[in-house]
Amino acid sequence: MSSHEAATTLCEIGHRFYARGWVLGTSGNFSAVLSRDPFELAITASAVAKGDLRPSHILHCNDQGRSVCDTPGTPSAEALLHIAIARRRHAGAVLHTHSVWSTMLSDACAAGGGVAIEGYEMLKGLAGVTTHEHREWIPILENDQDMPRLARRVVETLGEHPDTHAFLLRRHGLYTWGESLADAERHVEILEFLLEAVGRTSAVGGASWRY
Repeated sequence: MSSHEAATTLCEIGHRFYARGWVLGTSGNFSAVLSRDPFELAITASAVAKGDLRPSHILHCNDQGRSVCDTPGTPSAEALLHIAIARRRHAGAVLHTHSVWSTMLSDACAAGGGVAIEGYEMLKGLAGVTTHEHREWIPILENDQDMPRLARRVVETLGEHPDTHAFLLRRHGLYTWGESLADAERHVEILEFLLEAVGRTSAVGGASWRY
């Protein structure tokens, strides 16, 4: 993916996600891999409202999360998490949202270590899933402002759960990824739907969300 295409698409995703209430204020961060050798990532700048994203808000960083472009701004503070995911999953894109339901469930289900979702037809929108009988386990990690330490925990978690399509940071939000930005965006849409469905089902007296 060219840097121009990445910047344009990341901005479009930001506008769409903002309109759906998934990245209000300056929350959320998005990235796309531009090169693997040497590693280079296009990533949203820190403290920028995603509803107002412009190509000038998309920076390039190296495998240490440091900017390698002349564009003003600082790469997202969570760049190291994006890099860890891109490398561990060989993903082409990583998207992070802060929706109400993902945040609520990340706290409500924290004691159980994650959220289990099964039986929903929408699960078939996840890469490699061909049946509603699939059981998706979404691990929950404690939030941490020490990004190198949190990145190491992300790598450990992805190693422990090689089939998961996402994880949650407690009281923070959803991280998911894909081979391309289109795949990652589809995963956000599917997972946000499923998390809301699980939450609403519990709220109206259905199955418990505490797995």
